[in-house]
Amino acid sequence: MTPDPGSVMRHRKRRHIDVCLTEPVDYQTLTTGFERYRLPYNALTQTDLDAVDLSTEFLGSRLSAPVLIGAMTGGAELSGIINRNLAAAAQQLGVGMMLGSQRVMIDDAVAAASFDVRGVAPDVLLVGNIGMAQLQTSPASVLAKVLDRVGANALAVHANPLQEAMQHNGDTDFSGSMARLREVAGSIGYPVMLKEVGHGIGAAAAAQLADCPVAAIDVAGAGGTSWARIEQFVRYGEVRYPELAEWGIPTAQALTEVKALLPDVPLVASGGIRTGMDAAKALAMGAEVVAIARPLLAPAVESAAAVADWLQGFIEELLVCLHGCGAGNLKALRKHGVTPA
Repeated sequence: MTPDPGSVMRHRKRRHIDVCLTEPVDYQTLTTGFERYRLPYNALTQTDLDAVDLSTEFLGSRLSAPVLIGAMTGGAELSGIINRNLAAAAQQLGVGMMLGSQRVMIDDAVAAASFDVRGVAPDVLLVGNIGMAQLQTSPASVLAKVLDRVGANALAVHANPLQEAMQHNGDTDFSGSMARLREVAGSIGYPVMLKEVGHGIGAAAAAQLADCPVAAIDVAGAGGTSWARIEQFVRYGEVRYPELAEWGIPTAQALTEVKALLPDVPLVASGGIRTGMDAAKALAMGAEVVAIARPLLAPAVESAAAVADWLQGFIEELLVCLHGCGAGNLKALRKHGVTPA
């Protein structure tokens, strides 16, 4: 009997969660590069910590802090629990959230429930998600319906050729995908953000985006979670190709390169953002917001309160970073910039 495609997809999504919770899926040798920079410290700061303002606008929504919960999962039963806990925490703290890949929703109506978070997060910036490879086969009208179904405010399109190459029966034909991205970004009626999944968008990719009407770019650099590593654990039970698992553009380098080539495009810094200091450096280097994913996975399995607790600590550290360098808000932080370590 031929396996049900939806069932196969749900099983793979659950395997992704299990591997991320139990295996060493971070880069082992490649770092984000943020350790090469310092946030300037000012002993004579004139700021009031209680008055430091982290609020910002991103993709048409107001955020209490420049933070997105990064794309993680969807499709499996556990995915629904995770997504609802993440969304409830985002609602409590006034931050945004990216959904995991909604491809499974197109192929499997049963999976749609795992992305249904508006009941616990009616006000958050909610970013839908589809793979760049799927743009080839899914009309803009179908993608719009998927976004409508979950009440999304925007669409993230993830470019992940290395991940797909490592995945069993992955989508490996990306030919013509840039033309399709331009078409969808200009016609779908939602802001479209291009993102990687943790191997980085750098100068070469940014140069191809000069005439593409994307509303934002998530550089999603290397140094945090390696999806080439995850997919090898899922496929083989081991890392069979360690060099591929360590391949990518470090997050700090990706952020610098894309900012230099596309200075007017809002950027998200993700990929190994683990502390408020990481976030402060990324924001000082020109990111509009930062995104965090895997550190929130285990808390999201536990409860919304556990997610909110982790994020509150992260945001508190970010506040102290602004205070300690003499920046009362994000605009002032960017003026301070960073210095070489």
